[in-house]
Amino acid sequence: MLAGPSCSNWPKHLINGFVAPGFEPVRDAFATNFEKHGEVGAAFSLYHKGKKVVDLWGGVADKETNEPWVEDSIVVVFSSTKGATAICAHLLAERGELDLNAPVTKYWPEFGAAGKENIPVKWLLSHRAGLPGFDEAMPLEEYLSWDGPVKALEKQRPVWEPGTTHGYHAGNYGSLVGEVIRRISGKSVGTFFSDEIATPLGLDFWIGLPENQENRIVPVASVDLQDGALDEQALTKRRRDLLEGARDPKSLLNRLTTTEPLDPNSRAFRAAEMPAGNGVTDARSLARMYASLIGDGVDGIRILNDETIARATTEQSFGRDEVLRVSTRFGLGFSLNNEGSMGQEGAFGHGGAGGSLGFADPKLGIGFGYVMNQMQLVAGDDPRTLGLIAAVHETVKQVG
Repeated sequence: MLAGPSCSNWPKHLINGFVAPGFEPVRDAFATNFEKHGEVGAAFSLYHKGKKVVDLWGGVADKETNEPWVEDSIVVVFSSTKGATAICAHLLAERGELDLNAPVTKYWPEFGAAGKENIPVKWLLSHRAGLPGFDEAMPLEEYLSWDGPVKALEKQRPVWEPGTTHGYHAGNYGSLVGEVIRRISGKSVGTFFSDEIATPLGLDFWIGLPENQENRIVPVASVDLQDGALDEQALTKRRRDLLEGARDPKSLLNRLTTTEPLDPNSRAFRAAEMPAGNGVTDARSLARMYASLIGDGVDGIRILNDETIARATTEQSFGRDEVLRVSTRFGLGFSLNNEGSMGQEGAFGHGGAGGSLGFADPKLGIGFGYVMNQMQLVAGDDPRTLGLIAAVHETVKQVG
């Protein structure tokens, strides 16, 4: 059904779904993204106190065919996948199967080569291991396999002394944390996540998309970072700093990974299991997943207990990121609110390249999920999500 008459001003971006009474400002903020912030196709969902109170979708799913974004559309959420992978690790820790303070070699002996024998598991989760990339690029097919990056990481020497600073492990976070999960559980991260989290919660969320779900996928449109493609004077300082690192061939962000570029719209990319960056989901699944981590959970299911969440969200890394060249803030696997990126202190979750975002705010009692297909250069300051967050805060304060 239509989300409400106030959305009819944007017929090209027809908004569908529902909002609970009192949450109309969130619907209007979602519609404003299409009017003012370059949104093409997107979905947003919100859980409050364990109940779904907002579920919206709209716009165009594919700019080439002009097909609309529909209720069951799914999309690659890039690094928003990291939050799902973190939950898997913390579930093992909560069960006593994983000691986050133990050296990685306790679970993965081969990891200890090249000066890595003393790296604890917690440094993998907090981006402190000094392994953001590889010394040598590998063929794309090898990179998309599980063993390719894992074997390369076993041989790789850290690029900084582990534990002394932090830098975003954009792709290697998934191989590092994922291999520990695999060694303990005997399952790939995609299978473990499906068995322990996605299936019990009823999520449409995959790390390694089954072929029978391909008909639902929305292609993503990348952002052009080449010189002259962006109005750089209009960018925030955070975005300019991020752009500088992205363009610098010597930056750690551009450390060699593959001999060919990754194509997120390819079947090969979506079929692989990359727990750092190729999860496929929808907004309601992101929101529901995070809602299951706080309060009474959802539908009687609470995935992690309060003690585990407190440990997972204790600050481990904060300040200038050696890879991204902007300030980042991490707990154990989760991003923490940083300069309002998730609204307020205490919120935790993870965003993805281009703008997707999922998080929980225990103080507000919310699970937040936003996905889109038009990627933008963002650095925790995306006006699309900031507008939604502001509207959520406004409505939750009003409805109580």
